[in-house]
Amino acid sequence: MRRAAMRNGTLALAWYGLALLLILLDQYTKGLASAHLDYGRPQEVFSWFNLTLAHNTGAAFSFLDDAGGWQRYFFTTVATVISIALIVWLFVMPRSQRLLALSLALILSGAVGNLWDRVTLGYVVDFISVHYKHNYFPAFNIADSAITVGAACMILDSFLNREPEEATQ
Repeated sequence: MRRAAMRNGTLALAWYGLALLLILLDQYTKGLASAHLDYGRPQEVFSWFNLTLAHNTGAAFSFLDDAGGWQRYFFTTVATVISIALIVWLFVMPRSQRLLALSLALILSGAVGNLWDRVTLGYVVDFISVHYKHNYFPAFNIADSAITVGAACMILDSFLNREPEEATQ
């Protein structure tokens, strides 16, 4: 048991490393956006893709953005608890569950990346904006993308690793 836990912990270090790289990429790109973009002014990259600096004090899609300030502490607490749970889960996860581990590492990186912004700035920096004609998707960042891809991987893993249904009598 102890040897298996050590092997799992060693593998967890690789997943933590991936999460750290994504956190650094997220923070680097947010720093670039903050330094080079004017708040709220879109910079067109392609006809369907803009870079637009936005500050989000709410959650995904600016949910509770105008709630008066309490949401900062709520989302900080939730993100902290989830991050700790993901760190522990990655540590004890069997080596065979690589897709699930990847999904957890991606979600962890996104949670920590946005948590860092929320704690240090009071808001999350968003800057990626995609649209079709005049229909805009809410601005997002690398951390949001990591959470989304991680959630998709988790859903895929749940389908790929289903237990066969027992035959009914």
